[in-house]
Amino acid sequence: MDFLSLDTHAYLAMGVVALCFLALAVTRIATDLVLVAGLVVLLLVGVLEPEEAFSGFSHEGTLTVAFLFIVARGLTKTGAADWVVGLVLGRSTRLNLAQFRLMGSVAAMSSVINNTPVVAMMIPAVMSWAKRYRLPISQLLMPLSYAAIIGGACTLIGTSTNLVVDGLLKEFLGELSAGDAQGLGIFDLALVGIPCVIVVFVYGLIFSRFLLPKANGENQTQFGDARQYTVEMLVADGSPFAGKTIEQADLRSLPGVFLIEIERQGHLITAVGPQQILYVGDRLVFAGNVESIVDLQNMRGLRPADDQIFKLNSERSDRHLVEVVISNRFPQLGKTIKEGKFRSSYGAAIIAVAREGQRMRGRIGDIILKPGDTLLIEAGRSFERQQRYVKDFLMVRNIEYTPLSHERMAVAFSIFLAMILAASTNLLSMLEASLVAAGAMIITKCIRPEEARNSLDWQILIVIGASVGLGIALDKTGAAQSLASGLLGIVSESPGMILASLFFITAGLSAMISNVAAAVIMFPIAAALSVQLGLDIRPFAVTLMIAASASFATPIGYQTNLMVYGPGKYRFIDFVKMGVPLTILVGLTTVFLVPIFWSY
Repeated sequence: MDFLSLDTHAYLAMGVVALCFLALAVTRIATDLVLVAGLVVLLLVGVLEPEEAFSGFSHEGTLTVAFLFIVARGLTKTGAADWVVGLVLGRSTRLNLAQFRLMGSVAAMSSVINNTPVVAMMIPAVMSWAKRYRLPISQLLMPLSYAAIIGGACTLIGTSTNLVVDGLLKEFLGELSAGDAQGLGIFDLALVGIPCVIVVFVYGLIFSRFLLPKANGENQTQFGDARQYTVEMLVADGSPFAGKTIEQADLRSLPGVFLIEIERQGHLITAVGPQQILYVGDRLVFAGNVESIVDLQNMRGLRPADDQIFKLNSERSDRHLVEVVISNRFPQLGKTIKEGKFRSSYGAAIIAVAREGQRMRGRIGDIILKPGDTLLIEAGRSFERQQRYVKDFLMVRNIEYTPLSHERMAVAFSIFLAMILAASTNLLSMLEASLVAAGAMIITKCIRPEEARNSLDWQILIVIGASVGLGIALDKTGAAQSLASGLLGIVSESPGMILASLFFITAGLSAMISNVAAAVIMFPIAAALSVQLGLDIRPFAVTLMIAASASFATPIGYQTNLMVYGPGKYRFIDFVKMGVPLTILVGLTTVFLVPIFWSY
């Protein structure tokens, strides 16, 4: 099919997609708005039927990502994701070391399991980790996605695209030999995939600092609040901090908060050195701002020293942090917190107190409350509604925080592993496995139903759904196949040139449509060329597999790119700047190595 034989709808599809890419590259209009606008135009001009335009929103990939958001939230809520990232990254305060460890572990996992749930699990935990160690989150999330993408190219089961192309290869070879044909072995792709992984690693480590924005992880939360609190935390029974030094427990590197003293069995340790060993029951006194205190609340092995918090309600997930300012009508003025029985009066426990923006020294229970004091309390979810019109407080402000359910960490991680096992053994499809896992997270109370609903990133889901619709338009009208055939028609009959053309055309298509669709469109063209020139099709098939996975140049080219797009605060042009040179390098590596291992 050539360009002259295309109808008006094909030209419209290509024009709308090109305009969408241009708008994303040169403007700051939200990605979902641009793509949905393009989809609406194609619907109104008749290129797409309504069921085709909106089929992407019920597409298996879109639904899978939606359920994976819930699974990822369950892993985050129970601390399981933080535990995994802690094992992977340790205490890497150097950016290059952190990138290397992150990319290496993610690429290894993605070579044997679906990369989408891996990325879904890692994103929130990496964001939290980057905030703690003051590393730029934008320097970590795109390399994370790229490592997951290229890791899948190392084995036959790494991505569904590889399995689809291998199926087409066996079918084609079977027709040629009039019998059964053998495809590729499960680890054959590693011959090219591992060198490509190395290329991605080296490129990312060297060029990410120059080509990517430097949005700090600590800036994910605004630190505009000048109030400082003193908060007391206990080293709980079974805490992983027990027996470790302050330095080993990483309690010296917390952003926005510092350890000022330790109370142990009635004795006060004020000069807390890095080699001070922690014991169960130690009362740690921290000073910091409200956001940092939220981070302390989420640390496994520490709990607020005020035991009344746990007496209030055994289900801490039903409670949240609230900031209140005491009025001159507060009934407990002039009394200490202990004497005023704040807990029984308001059904809440005071975590910390600030006065005139400064932290209050001494035991919280001994502080005498005065008008204007700011209290940080842990209360039931009805507290804010009940106290909104009460004159006891001048202001009631909800702090975005929900306690982690560390006791359900093992349950959440078991659900995640079961999901991976079910999907990788084909017991269930990835959609079915993620749906069951999301339901299990709710049933086992790893997350509450409202948390599951709030975990969905609707912007990403809309972008994925709209991208599928645009890809359908290119495929349906024949525009994608015409582009591929036309570009291949201008190259010579040199096998090397054909191999290079196949790679870059497939990679280009996968930036606009799904990588599976790009590979399926290109395989018949590759097969026809191999027959016409009398060449073995295997080098072409391997090239297609690697090229379809080389979706580095746009955020809409691969769903893991979309998943890091928002959290990393990237722009469309960031993917272009970082991804285009990387695609070229991976392409050159593939074209050079494939003929060495699979002769024509």
